[in-house]
Amino acid sequence: MSVLNTVPFEKFHGTGNDFFVVDADDPVPDRPAFARTHCDRNAGIALDESDRRGADGVLFLALESRYDPPRVVMTLVQPDGSVAAMCGNGARVAAAWAAERTGSDEIMIDTPAGTRRATLDDGNVTVEMGVPSFRPRDVPLASDEELVEAEVEGLTVTAVNTGVPHAVAFVDDVDDVDLEAVAPSIRHAPLFPDGTNVTIASPDGEGGFRQRTFERGVEGETQSCGTGAVAVVAAAKRLGHVSGDDPIDVSPPGGTLSVTVPDEGSALLGGPAVHEGDGEADIVFRER
Repeated sequence: MSVLNTVPFEKFHGTGNDFFVVDADDPVPDRPAFARTHCDRNAGIALDESDRRGADGVLFLALESRYDPPRVVMTLVQPDGSVAAMCGNGARVAAAWAAERTGSDEIMIDTPAGTRRATLDDGNVTVEMGVPSFRPRDVPLASDEELVEAEVEGLTVTAVNTGVPHAVAFVDDVDDVDLEAVAPSIRHAPLFPDGTNVTIASPDGEGGFRQRTFERGVEGETQSCGTGAVAVVAAAKRLGHVSGDDPIDVSPPGGTLSVTVPDEGSALLGGPAVHEGDGEADIVFRER
């Protein structure tokens, strides 16, 4: 492995979903190698000795402050080097990062999945997530039929795209599921030609849901997944577990997110976005 020089980064998290943020004006010639190297949970970078090594991805952000409201172009490179079309918590972090630089409480975020509007209010960031889709071509599925409460590799799942594909399974208690054992076969099932995230959910007893997600690209469970939280509520509405347009709390291990999936219009994802600290990372330009 060869190193050219270093680049400054900031560390953010949204309910435990953590990211290194790099200003796109600072050139990183090989973004996939940079993400694979520094996001590694065993050998990646840490802010200090008490900080967990690595991250769930690197957000390369390009601020375009001349617009009103300001815009930020978001590219999320995941720990395996792939680019994610959308990331709910990543978008909320991108909005917080842009707001720090512009002072605006409204940010437009350009992602591979489309442009999303975010608003900020007293540390809480809410982002439009688009309209969830169950259509086979949107998920996508290797089938002409929607996948609704169908068994796939031992779990009964419903497939929905909330910017990225999710296979959602409702279980009695998320803590009773060995997610690292059951998720990989679903994540790589032939039914999902592009792969899928695997999300499980169980009622929290207060009208909301607990959530755990095995993320494609991370290839493991994360502390929070925003697109997964939206997928839980979208699937719950589709199956009749919930109804109406009121916000619903979804709680991954890292905290609580507020999700609204209206009968018409874009879903909303809200929660905190926290700036943990700053550092410098080696720019990796070649891997052996």
